[in-house]
Amino acid sequence: MTRIKIEGITHKYRVIRERPDSLREAFTKLLRHRSAVQEFRALSDISLDVHDGEVLGIVGRNGSGKSTLLKLIAGVYKPTAGAIEVNGTVAPLIELGAGFHPDLTGRENIILNGLMLGLSRKQIAEREQAIVEFAELAEFIDSPVKQYSSGMFMRLAFSIAVEVDPDILLVDEILAVGDAEFQEKCDQRIEEFRHQKKTIVLVSHDQQAVRRLCTRTVLLDHGEIITDSSPEAAYLRYEQVISQHEHVHSSN
Repeated sequence: MTRIKIEGITHKYRVIRERPDSLREAFTKLLRHRSAVQEFRALSDISLDVHDGEVLGIVGRNGSGKSTLLKLIAGVYKPTAGAIEVNGTVAPLIELGAGFHPDLTGRENIILNGLMLGLSRKQIAEREQAIVEFAELAEFIDSPVKQYSSGMFMRLAFSIAVEVDPDILLVDEILAVGDAEFQEKCDQRIEEFRHQKKTIVLVSHDQQAVRRLCTRTVLLDHGEIITDSSPEAAYLRYEQVISQHEHVHSSN
């Protein structure tokens, strides 16, 4: 089954290059047809299908469009052009602390996130203890999350996402803030998801994690897909891209 179908998506951001210091300066620039707002094309004509049981790694240099693509799949953004079809429930781990209210406790945020992810209060109550135990936060679960460290945030967010039992798990670098022991637990749970034929999309700069976990890897550069292949082949191409980029800069 195709869980994620992406057809020809392009996404642009409006970027403010400079701010006028006064109304007179803004008016002068308007008369000269100089706009302080320009468009930045983050993704260009991306097409991609992701199926049941696939663990898709998305890799590339900073600014290549990886996080933008993940946020489009999650529904955070709407593409400027093209279409995305997502079939199934989605648990997004795309930004540390996203979906959490800082003044609420960890327990209250479990309820809040569970409701946002489509669970009933009864279903949340049934999963609550498992979430707390997996996150190893029993001592702090009734404290406001604004007191949590980044590692504690990540542990709670990951625990909620996996206990919701989604069809699709989206992960954007969030695991990098966890300690080695908890990262191993996360890897084991992702492996369980693979065996259950869940679909996982992982954005990471961690080559070892991508090689270990992913069944397929997409390399992005300047908002375009350079290769869609095995992790090994993708990283060979990635090294070529980096080498070419460094050669251009050294020539300049």
